[in-house]
Amino acid sequence: MQILDGKKLAEKIFDQLKTEVAALGDIRLAVVKIGSHSATDQFVRIKKKRAEEIGIKVKIYDDFAEDISTNALRERMKEIVHAEENTGVIVQSPLPKHIDEQAIFNTVIPEKDVDMLSARAVGDFAVGKSKIKPPVVGAIAALAREYGINLTDKYVVVVGAGALVGRPVVSWLMQEKVTFSQVVKTTAHPERFFKEADVIISGVGKPSIIRGDMVKEDVIVFDAGTSTAAGVTLGDVDFNTVAPKASHITTVPGGIGPLTVAVLLRNLVTFAKLQKQ
Repeated sequence: MQILDGKKLAEKIFDQLKTEVAALGDIRLAVVKIGSHSATDQFVRIKKKRAEEIGIKVKIYDDFAEDISTNALRERMKEIVHAEENTGVIVQSPLPKHIDEQAIFNTVIPEKDVDMLSARAVGDFAVGKSKIKPPVVGAIAALAREYGINLTDKYVVVVGAGALVGRPVVSWLMQEKVTFSQVVKTTAHPERFFKEADVIISGVGKPSIIRGDMVKEDVIVFDAGTSTAAGVTLGDVDFNTVAPKASHITTVPGGIGPLTVAVLLRNLVTFAKLQKQ
């Protein structure tokens, strides 16, 4: 069994980006955040820290009332997105429940959408016209390349259909002509799919829903799910029972998570290069 070390690979990417950022000059990431939540605040702190370590400026826009309307937020977003000093913009989810989240994502133009959550960015990626990858897709692709894993000759099972993992991963697999199935919450007896899978990519955010008795020998596991139980960060995969059967597996934390931040910042640097052309 080999651990797919996302943290180590992320550091390699950060080192490369630091050199590129120094050559490019001013790059700024705008982060839109509404309200204060421990998990959200932690994600923002990590992104800010890693960005600043490689020379990227970060502007956090968090002066919003929690009861701000969707329309009012859309107007503010237009100002933020079109500010020339903002190279890229992310909207930190979750937003308050009364806000139309997708409508806010859609205010970010594709040329600045480093998270690739706007409808236009999603569409561009689906038809192969995007110059960047969604962060989780980029993370999985980078790990597969680093460890010599070829997905095209394997049967892949994607668990979940969320905007951050399931949907972009499925779009990517279709582009790469990979044979796959997708398991969602309405799928009957999902363990049938897990048992056949050469590769499992999961991003549900429910702790340990995939156990060792559900998978076959030498399975490859990319666990992109994150949840917290009793103060401990857990993945979708029960690592202790699945790892002994896996040929390759990511850990949570330390696997996909650090790499998504690295890919997001790589997307930002790509945009900076395009804007300077």
